[in-house]
Amino acid sequence: MSDNNITMKDIARELGVSVATVSRALKNNPKISEMQREKIQTFAREHHFSPNVLAESLRKTRTAPLKIIGVIIPQITHYYFSSILSGIEEQATVRGYRIMVAQSDEKYEKERRICDSFIEHRLCGVIVSQAKDTVKYDHFHKLMESNMPLVFYDRICTGINTNRVVVDDYMGALTAVTHLIETGCKRIAFYGSPMQLEISKNRYNGYRDAILKHGLTLDDSLYMLCDNRSDAEAITPEVLSRSDRPDAFFAVNDDTAIGILYTAKRMGLRVPEDVSICGFTNGERAIACDPMLTTVEQRGHMVGEEAVDILVNHVEGLIPMDKVEKKVVRTRLVVRGTTR
Repeated sequence: MSDNNITMKDIARELGVSVATVSRALKNNPKISEMQREKIQTFAREHHFSPNVLAESLRKTRTAPLKIIGVIIPQITHYYFSSILSGIEEQATVRGYRIMVAQSDEKYEKERRICDSFIEHRLCGVIVSQAKDTVKYDHFHKLMESNMPLVFYDRICTGINTNRVVVDDYMGALTAVTHLIETGCKRIAFYGSPMQLEISKNRYNGYRDAILKHGLTLDDSLYMLCDNRSDAEAITPEVLSRSDRPDAFFAVNDDTAIGILYTAKRMGLRVPEDVSICGFTNGERAIACDPMLTTVEQRGHMVGEEAVDILVNHVEGLIPMDKVEKKVVRTRLVVRGTTR
């Protein structure tokens, strides 16, 4: 029997008593003799027994939802999502709640199964950023029909009028591309995510409007569907080999921007003298590259805090269930060495 996995059933078997007796003894129930309680509690301590709090809560609840918030994250390894998760966890603790985190891996089917699980376990509400390939929203409707407050963050579902917390993607992109133009760049490529995502549309619109506002030509051949480092390293050599190559890149996230940066350097181009590069996130990698990356800061921790407050306020009746809350967190441009 491993101390790391010991259960009340294990304790009961080892001591020759029922699981119910173990449970009562661990709760100091007077129906169990003092000698028996001491024996069971001592055994539990010596074997580092830790009760499953969630399982205990599930046993107790029948109709009332748990004080546990379901969180769906597309990719937990992504810096921005992990920073949001940190904000969610900290604020949930402040408000007296716990969180149950699940990763969708950018897949609709997995996201749908997670939602079903959250409903089955009667969580009090869900905070979610939708997967890239999600185009059907039946699972989100099902959450709402189950009277579970729903809050979207970052990637919102435009097909449902519900609570959301986003950063000002449009203004962040507009500011970034304006900076590139004001530092002398004239042909600016944009590497973006699939356009069914609202953040992709908003960042592209900010890029486009900055180009047009400054009287530059909007060249559709400079828009690339690319939102990760490996794809950026694969396609950028051809882009930089063009006779009319861009003199700047604006990328939808930092990883993509870093892929562009390392490709440009491998090709013998100087950054930012020959080509300027700007990302969008301001994660830890932005200061780990050489030169350090100019980028738009998204303030993920604040996004997480705001999402929790909206959800808990709905759960506790501070905001009516039929009132939709929409929060926008401001971005800021952080200028470093990859731009002039």
